[in-house]
Amino acid sequence: MKIGTEMAKGATWMVAFKFAERGLGIISTMILARLLVPADFGLIALATSFIAILELLSAFGFDVALIQNQNAERKHYDTAWTMYVIFGIVSAVLLAIFAIPVSHFYTESKLVVVMLVLALGSLIQGFENIGVVDFRKGLFFRKEFIYMLSKKVASFSVTIPAAFILQNYWALIIGILTNKLAGVTMSYILHPYRPKLSLAAIRELIHFSKWLLINNILYFLKDRSADFIMGKMVGTRGLGLYAISYEISNMPTTELVAPINRAVFPGYAKQSSDINVLRQGVIGVMGLITLFALPAGFGIASTAELLVPVVLGDKWLDTIPLMQVLAFYGAVTALQSNFGYIYIVIGKPRLMTAITAANVAVLIPMLLFMISMADARGAANAFLITGLLFLPVNYFLLHRNINLTLMDLVKPVWRPLIGAVTMYIAVAAVIKFLGVTDEISLKITYLALAVLTGVVVYVLVVAILWLIAGKPYGAEHEVLDKTIWRIRQFFGRADD
Repeated sequence: MKIGTEMAKGATWMVAFKFAERGLGIISTMILARLLVPADFGLIALATSFIAILELLSAFGFDVALIQNQNAERKHYDTAWTMYVIFGIVSAVLLAIFAIPVSHFYTESKLVVVMLVLALGSLIQGFENIGVVDFRKGLFFRKEFIYMLSKKVASFSVTIPAAFILQNYWALIIGILTNKLAGVTMSYILHPYRPKLSLAAIRELIHFSKWLLINNILYFLKDRSADFIMGKMVGTRGLGLYAISYEISNMPTTELVAPINRAVFPGYAKQSSDINVLRQGVIGVMGLITLFALPAGFGIASTAELLVPVVLGDKWLDTIPLMQVLAFYGAVTALQSNFGYIYIVIGKPRLMTAITAANVAVLIPMLLFMISMADARGAANAFLITGLLFLPVNYFLLHRNINLTLMDLVKPVWRPLIGAVTMYIAVAAVIKFLGVTDEISLKITYLALAVLTGVVVYVLVVAILWLIAGKPYGAEHEVLDKTIWRIRQFFGRADD
């Protein structure tokens, strides 16, 4: 069944945003990696991890509650905004209180000032206009695109000049604060809603969001626990290497899949009354995610030894083995990233909470053990092993709750999987054939050839398999239709 038109449009806008954002991000990372050192990134990663702990106070997911509630009134919006303001103030105060104890624990004096300054960011973010939730709820994804991209552009425009001038971690801090301030400013420019202080609907919002709060806490432990453990066990340099490796290698999730999920969640909410319709929507979205996420993950893993020196520079060479492992973890995570939204819309958020709790219970002991054995590489292995362990568990739960059969799962996945594996083998063969070089110009050329090989092989293999399968309707058909329409639009023949 075809993915809903509005859901598909939303996914297109969100993916377009992520491509635009990532374009800026790649340029930013290339520049910052050469101006700063791994310890600078590790210091900021450690500070922002503690900020994220306190921001869990606001992790009730009131925006999700407003989207899920199709009859939400002004009192719900005002209450959500008021709570976020309170959370922002409390977070800022607690950051100031704990700045010194945290710096002593990690024997890192720089953390005091860093955390005090970043506390201002938490305070600013709390005042963001709650009305922007309607961009997603009403499927106004063009406005969502403008809103999200404007924050990134503002941050980029300030961070890069600051890095050239300061050449230390303060450039990253200034960029973070700019992002928060731009987000609040643009939220009021782009949406006419003007919130007021109110707690009239607090019980309704808390009742819906209590499981989201627990789940967000668990997700935090799952995603950020390595930062705290590594900050203590391997120091800021090791943490910096890991943080950059994780960011780049998890692009399949953060840059491609997350915006797709963000776009389709409102569509899921509208389909939740009919399990059959919802199931078909889920299959379509899974096909779209798989089509993009698998080649991205496999591609990063296969080109890491060229990607790192070209994009980051030679002082980041220690990230290559981390990136190769974490890229596969990113692909595995992408395949499971959609399920939490499904549990929410069918009214079973406790399932999402339970599976995340089990994941954390396995991951943290494994992190402690494997980091003690192999430092940052151990952390990467721990994440990959845990992700693989829970992949069949997640699919089983999905089968039980929306009657998704094994064949339903296999149909949208097998062609991209075969294509990604074939691509990985082809790219690895090309890189081996080209050999090793110390010339940066040759490395750039080799990387370009490897990427071109990967794109051509993947597209050809998936296209051939799709034709052999009888051109079934799915993600390939959606992408082909969209591509043809864009080409015809370019030549002024979209309506022919």
